[in-house]
Amino acid sequence: MVSQVEAPSLDSARRLAPSVEGLVQVFTCTHRNFFTNVMGQALRIAGQGTPVLVVQFLKGGIDQGFENPVQLGQNLHWIRCNLPRCIDTPHLDPEEVRSLVDLWQRTQAVILEKKYDLVVLDELSLAIHFGLISETEVLSFLNKRPRQVDVILTGPEMPKSILEVADQITELRRSHQP
Repeated sequence: MVSQVEAPSLDSARRLAPSVEGLVQVFTCTHRNFFTNVMGQALRIAGQGTPVLVVQFLKGGIDQGFENPVQLGQNLHWIRCNLPRCIDTPHLDPEEVRSLVDLWQRTQAVILEKKYDLVVLDELSLAIHFGLISETEVLSFLNKRPRQVDVILTGPEMPKSILEVADQITELRRSHQP
């Protein structure tokens, strides 16, 4: 007698599991050196089989954009703005603004497709602060995102309205003066 056990695929197992509401997490600090912590969390979760998207809004310089994501392992896609430089000022030319707005719109669309369970929106607070992405758009997106999607927002000077909707806020600060 031969018996065969068939394991359910990851997709069918995901459908059978009860839906857990995702968290909105904020990582913020004044000196902007927390990305390694967030990226470590994203890599660890992706390594466990969870689909992860990391979007860096103000980083450029590698001709990437949404069309050319970097894939780290099987489950982590990393996308930067399709710009020849990193953005460090609110003064952009029209092509740079179009690239950033396109990245924001495409990011929202792919999240609404429920392709990723964790999404990192890196330096989003600076994009808001520079007036490149509307704070009310971000709040609207957080309210309409699929409920099972965890979202991590990073950047210094996170708007108070976003902090108010966050489930978890991590503020890194120096505990001593050098």
